[in-house]
Amino acid sequence: MLLLDKGAGPGCSNTGHSAAIVRTYYTTPLMTRLAKAAVELFEGMTEELGRDGGFRQTGFTQIVPPEWVADARRMVSMHQDAGIDTRIIEPSEYGRVFPWLNPDGVGLMVLEVKSGYADPVQTCEAFADAFAGLGGETRYRTPCRALVRDGNRVIGVMLDEGFVAAGCVVNASGPWSPFLARSVGLELPMRALREQDVIIEVRDNRSMPSTPLSNPIEPTYMRPLADGGRWLLGRGFPKPYFDVDPYNYKETFDDDFALEVLDLMTKRIPSLEGARIVGGYAALYDTTPDWMPFFGPRRELAGYYDACGGSGHAFKTGPIMARELADWLLDDRVEDDFRQLGFDRVADGRMFV
Repeated sequence: MLLLDKGAGPGCSNTGHSAAIVRTYYTTPLMTRLAKAAVELFEGMTEELGRDGGFRQTGFTQIVPPEWVADARRMVSMHQDAGIDTRIIEPSEYGRVFPWLNPDGVGLMVLEVKSGYADPVQTCEAFADAFAGLGGETRYRTPCRALVRDGNRVIGVMLDEGFVAAGCVVNASGPWSPFLARSVGLELPMRALREQDVIIEVRDNRSMPSTPLSNPIEPTYMRPLADGGRWLLGRGFPKPYFDVDPYNYKETFDDDFALEVLDLMTKRIPSLEGARIVGGYAALYDTTPDWMPFFGPRRELAGYYDACGGSGHAFKTGPIMARELADWLLDDRVEDDFRQLGFDRVADGRMFV
């Protein structure tokens, strides 16, 4: 098996800049199932892969706006039925469980006990080492220039040094996947969206969350960094989105973005007052029309598989989706719900809502 990467090493592109929050808070049974398996994988990564991926099992906290409370209660019930340790924290408990919280306008709080966050580069390195240990070959600094098609089959790839034949090709190139798909006449409607995160340093002895936090009221998210007192902070949905050329975009953060996102989160966590902005970056989401990934084969085209369009979900669930894709590819064994992620859903009108 051959892995081609145009970058210099594991996690050197967008995955390495992921917020790397590992959570199960999803509204669909499919994503709930995949996210639960992802948490379990990160829990046992050292044992399974032989190397630590930097996972910190801190839990995960979700703020719920008042208009989402009924849906949140149904979703938590679905998660509990699936065996996920997700708990509703009622308003009477906020002061004890969340002493850092400004509760004004909060409809509900949800706590996932076994979730957390990881180190994105360390995670990539763990998977890369495991791949090599099983006999896989990785070629870094080796961009794939095109796929090669013969009739109704993709037969390999074209590199700078020439053609490499393959029994099957998996297009897992993130925001660059549409360019490769077009090289063999395939449609792949995705957007490359520029996403920013900033790093802040909180003043000493301030009451702060102990988990990553999602705050859709002042749409923001944050998670701790390994060095104490520093947090990663970004904008959550709903927010403006900015389409960019993945070959040419600004990779540093914008000053006005950093000030805005810190101001928004400070409204919900007053102890952030006086925090310093100490760094940040911009990277890319590869986003599909329904914000769900494309994974699987194409109808009437052999030898080709999509594995792209993570839409911001794929750090945590990507390894699980890859595992299920491998079963599909090697043994033609696939869960019915996972088939929904195939690109053919576009033509069939089976888009996710």
